[in-house]
Amino acid sequence: MQGQTGGTEVPRLIEKLKARDAVIGIFGLGYVGQPLALRYALLGYKVLGFDIDAEKVDQLNAGHSHIEHIDDADIAAANAAGMECSTDFSRASEADALILCVPTPLNKYREPDLSYVISTIDSVVPYLRAGQVVSLESTTYPGTTEEELLPRVTSGGLAIGEEIFLVYSPEREDPGNANFTTNTIPKVVGGHTPACLEVGRVLYGQAIDRIVPVTSTKAAEMTKLLENIHRAVNIGLVNEMKIVADRMGIDIFEVIDAAATKPFGFTAYYPGPGLGGHCIPIDPFYLTWKAREYGLHTRFIELSGEINRAMPEYVVSKVVKSLNERRKSLMGSKVLVLGIAYKKNVDDMRESPSVEVMELLRNAGAEVAYSDPHVPIFPKMREHKFDLSSVALTPEAVAGFDVVVLTTDHAKFDYDMIRANAQVIIDSRGVYRIPAKNIVKA
Repeated sequence: MQGQTGGTEVPRLIEKLKARDAVIGIFGLGYVGQPLALRYALLGYKVLGFDIDAEKVDQLNAGHSHIEHIDDADIAAANAAGMECSTDFSRASEADALILCVPTPLNKYREPDLSYVISTIDSVVPYLRAGQVVSLESTTYPGTTEEELLPRVTSGGLAIGEEIFLVYSPEREDPGNANFTTNTIPKVVGGHTPACLEVGRVLYGQAIDRIVPVTSTKAAEMTKLLENIHRAVNIGLVNEMKIVADRMGIDIFEVIDAAATKPFGFTAYYPGPGLGGHCIPIDPFYLTWKAREYGLHTRFIELSGEINRAMPEYVVSKVVKSLNERRKSLMGSKVLVLGIAYKKNVDDMRESPSVEVMELLRNAGAEVAYSDPHVPIFPKMREHKFDLSSVALTPEAVAGFDVVVLTTDHAKFDYDMIRANAQVIIDSRGVYRIPAKNIVKA
């Protein structure tokens, strides 16, 4: 129910947040929303978790995590502290803070897909009330909060910055990184008005060790894009350098390791089979799309994107070349892909380049299998489908494949055993630094 209260809600909401009497609503219980929900629950807040996936909600309410690096014990402890998950978005009226952590993928034309954000905010608009703060954490282009959320949040007559508050605070989760937790990663916060920023700082300041305020939601949105474009561009550079070095007979990993000894002016980035995860392969295109509205063509960003997107095909070309040298064809060959998560030591499959490698191999007629200790069964994905389970790695199993393609360098792999038994290994991660007859760098 929406309505006018007159006057400002700032002191009342801030007091509730500081006293931990506020109810925190988290929308989207994936790799971003789930850790944030746990953090607030274990601090003593009443947490309502919302997701459209009823199976996920039931698992969480039963104390089971669907994310590998989050223990069931952590879910159970949060539940015991009062966390409750639901598919009923009408309960948004119970929350004092509504934090949106939903996906922002690209569509088939590589344009921003805000459908999850828009459907979520549209679902909660009928239940907004005075004294709430709405915060978007999903990565998006500068202007999204103002252009898409603001008119919806204020559509019932609530005064922004006085009765209801709007914030953008980009997520910075790094799944599987043991060096950082949700509370130790600094949090950038931008508000639509100074009062919105004040509320946002208090909201996150209770749960995060360091808050980094910026002057607007646009600045916060651009900050997230810059962080990930910085990485995408540098990875694109080193991927291109890898191809040049390979043609010249130079080991790019040796070169990077040597360059990294310089104590200033150089940051080491390492090549791979392509970009994975929800951020780096996607975020640059949010900015390139928005820049067109201003008559700008972001050539540097788009070029790095082209290079990075070409890496799975480069890896497959190495497979083809290696088989040809052994008088074999890719069609009909048995190929084992090692590691299908997007990065090492996690179960996160979002935008994994390994899957594209698998599809290219399958489309060329190869008999494809995979092994990944973190992904026992190939999951349901929006754009990819394989009816496969992880292959147990034994000397006999490894020797039975014509090619082993190393795409994700999990620590659990026995690399010595694999090297000793594989007919040929296409190494896209630089795991094998010592040259061998059956090792091909890719």
